[in-house]
Amino acid sequence: MKNITNPIPKDGFDGLKENFSSDAISGFIVFLLALPLSLGIAKASEFPPLMGLLTAIIGGIIVSLFSGSRLTIKGPAAGLIVIIVGAVADFGGGEQGWHYALGAIVVAGIIQVLFGVFKLGKLVDFFPLSAVHGMLAAIGLIIIFKQIPVLLNVNPAMAKGKSPFELAASIPDFIMNLDRNGAIVGILSFLIMMTWQNIPVTFLKKIPAALIVLCIAIPAEIFLDFKHTEPASALVKIGSLIDNIHVNVDFGGFANSLIFIKYVIMFALVGSLESLLTVKAIDMQDPYKRKSNPNKDLIAVGIGNTISGILGGLPMISEVARSSANVNNGAKTRWANFFHGFFILVFVVFAAPVIELIPNAALAAMLVSVGIKLAHPKEFIHIFNIGKGQLAIFLITIFFTLYEDLLVGIAAGILVKIIIHVANGAPISSFFKASVTVSFNEDQYLVEVNKAAVFTNYMGLKAKLDAIPQGMHVTMDFSNTQLVDHSVMENLHHFEADYIAAGGTFSITGFDEHILLSEHKLAARKKKIDSVN
Repeated sequence: MKNITNPIPKDGFDGLKENFSSDAISGFIVFLLALPLSLGIAKASEFPPLMGLLTAIIGGIIVSLFSGSRLTIKGPAAGLIVIIVGAVADFGGGEQGWHYALGAIVVAGIIQVLFGVFKLGKLVDFFPLSAVHGMLAAIGLIIIFKQIPVLLNVNPAMAKGKSPFELAASIPDFIMNLDRNGAIVGILSFLIMMTWQNIPVTFLKKIPAALIVLCIAIPAEIFLDFKHTEPASALVKIGSLIDNIHVNVDFGGFANSLIFIKYVIMFALVGSLESLLTVKAIDMQDPYKRKSNPNKDLIAVGIGNTISGILGGLPMISEVARSSANVNNGAKTRWANFFHGFFILVFVVFAAPVIELIPNAALAAMLVSVGIKLAHPKEFIHIFNIGKGQLAIFLITIFFTLYEDLLVGIAAGILVKIIIHVANGAPISSFFKASVTVSFNEDQYLVEVNKAAVFTNYMGLKAKLDAIPQGMHVTMDFSNTQLVDHSVMENLHHFEADYIAAGGTFSITGFDEHILLSEHKLAARKKKIDSVN
């Protein structure tokens, strides 16, 4: 990685000329990763597989030109599969379900543009982190449950219409009824996805595991003669991009307004939340320490989703795995995202027959590996180490997401978080309005927080912090707070790092009379009872 003392790469067309080689190479490597994942995400979402590639093309070639982040890759995301599948099913399934779901995607895209216009990118700070992690873990579990029968190449009818809990309970049946040839390809692909980064040869690790899977799965499919020995559902079918580029959206789903509004909210809310979280994560990986404009990025993603929805594509976000690969492969500017979309376009136009040799079991293996990363046991351990209360929020969010849907899950997590805060003495009057006093003397700023600092009022606290000029000496005093929750502690940790990197100093005081609710350094802090009295 470059040292941050090196000149910051130029942007725009000057950046294209300056960094053409590094961005094109990174874009090509990300394309190799994005191609099969985009196909798999579309198929798992019950959209035509070609539309996953169309989404990545739009996210790369169009959205990159005016996005607010320099290193993120825009495209279809596994984290939205659950919502898309639900929308297709609730709008009638099949072709109708697809077309009606597009209507909700288009409206959600317009709302995302408005989120950006009205500078609501800061809304990412409202949601409690344990509930967000619970939502992502639940999404990972649902992906695993839904893709296991595809990985084993069982008859699709065995899994059709089953809830996540029913799919999990049916895993023994799927194993008993697996197709030998398909399962061989699927299990081998899964093992490659899970172990490739552990091989001892450094230069081989730089090759995306998804590319290795394709290099093995396609010849295996040809050797096993899938076209003649397996059902049509065993192979990817995409057709011609040119023949499928037309207006596919249908707003007929608005006839059932409650369902339509539900999915508009879910697409806009969850898509924006995942995208903004990715932007924050990739900014921390940027070797030049550049800061993205989250509102501008929301506008760009919203425009991309509107175009994608009109033409038949999936909703897109700033996708974390592909974005991390982009950084790790030496990308310098937004042009790497452009090149990733460009290479997908070229491949779809000139090599579509190769894509149709990919076994669906191999794509399912890639998605199962994504699901395992989202719901990895390390996530459960990490949340437990932060505190039992955080684990309760995490698990309840998972349960209600699996049992009902993402909106109910995240709402349940927020409700439990509020109940825990009340039990820990946080005044209800402080929940949605931060009680903060800022005073200063020359370059010395004192920020005094009263009552409570919790996830629901953090946006007000953050607004006060953002108003302080860079390069000052800032002290935060929590002496008069009853409770400071984990979400606030973690957000302040990131703010501190950013503020110090910009040339200032930042310190926190006033916790002498507070007790930690766990041994984790960013755990919630509660004032001792004898101190309150």
